[in-house]
Amino acid sequence: MRILYAHPTKETGDRACVAFVDVELNEHVRLYGLRLVRQPDGQHLLYAPQAGHRRAATFSKLLAARLAELALAALGAASHAGH
Repeated sequence: MRILYAHPTKETGDRACVAFVDVELNEHVRLYGLRLVRQPDGQHLLYAPQAGHRRAATFSKLLAARLAELALAALGAASHAGH
């Protein structure tokens, strides 16, 4: 499981989308355009894109937490690489 791409946004505030993320779950499955959202309590969750009025995918709490952790690490690495 790895982050293929993480692009920060400029959103601020409660429930702000802080980045768009592309993820490779394994050699067979890639997901694009996931939103990394900062929650009011400071935690981050990853959400799949919408397909109409429904989510295209959902994740268990454990997987969502791990993906958010990987996405935050990728964002941190990208911000350090730019300096």
